[in-house]
Amino acid sequence: MNSAVPVTVLTGFLGAGKTTLLNRILSENHGKRYAVIVNEFGEIGIDNDLIVDAEEEIFEMNNGCICCTVRGDLIRIIEGLMRRKGSLDGILVETTGLADPAPVAQTFFVDEDVRQNTKLDAIVTVVDAKHVLDELESAHEAQEQIAFADVVILNKTDLVGSEGLSAVKGRIRAMNPTAVIHETERCQIPLDKVLQRDAFSLDRVLEFEPDFLDGDHAHEHDQGVSSLALSSDRPLDPARFLPWIDDVTRTLGVDILRMKGILAFKDDPERFVVQSVHMLLEGDHQRPWRPEEPKTSRLVFIGRNLPKDVLRKGFESAVVATETAG
Repeated sequence: MNSAVPVTVLTGFLGAGKTTLLNRILSENHGKRYAVIVNEFGEIGIDNDLIVDAEEEIFEMNNGCICCTVRGDLIRIIEGLMRRKGSLDGILVETTGLADPAPVAQTFFVDEDVRQNTKLDAIVTVVDAKHVLDELESAHEAQEQIAFADVVILNKTDLVGSEGLSAVKGRIRAMNPTAVIHETERCQIPLDKVLQRDAFSLDRVLEFEPDFLDGDHAHEHDQGVSSLALSSDRPLDPARFLPWIDDVTRTLGVDILRMKGILAFKDDPERFVVQSVHMLLEGDHQRPWRPEEPKTSRLVFIGRNLPKDVLRKGFESAVVATETAG
């Protein structure tokens, strides 16, 4: 009897909706227990705090891409989970938006202990219907994420017309004719379309990537892409911050691949979450600050040619001065 734990890899380019999908999985009343491994590109973790409250165990890997520098951490976390795998129904791995899924998938074949105790169930790629055609022109990772997908969640379909949607689907089909494509808004999809699919085919991967099992899959990130992490232990003034971030999104949105933050506003008992993909900006209160958690504002930009000094100065200008902080 094979007791291997199924692993679902959630991938997709920056801002496609991976965390939204993960939250849907964790919020559903499915009665199953998952371990969740989250990887982020920047040195300050945001995604872990954007995941809904759940009983699932969350493991966070920061300051490195899961397919490069922290791959060893992935193996160690999985090996630790396997020592008590009887309590797990599955493992969910959410990669950074800049991850090449090939080395992540490799991990479940080239490491002997991991291979014996886990089974790669599916690579699920979330695709931003509005931005994917541009991303495919400029980002090798976006191409790899679609090529490796067993299941494609074509998300944000409400932001494109029927012709645009047909063009996107045609491009995906040309790159990966075998993946199942589901069209969604805000990743609204029955979970049995995502989990327990038994969809990963090693033979299919070897057809288009014969050296997949060699164990030394090279991955070089776009050297123009960098991250900037900003934080403050003092509250922010929403009257200054909100116009500033709106202006940043409008003027620099072409180069900002992803922005996300959790903010503590002055005299506001709730955490404010702000996110953007290029020029699409949204923000709202998430939940009250808990008594034991520090009210620290964290903001992360990932993009090309970021004017880091300008962004840092703008953020600092929204911080409430010490004598008026309340």
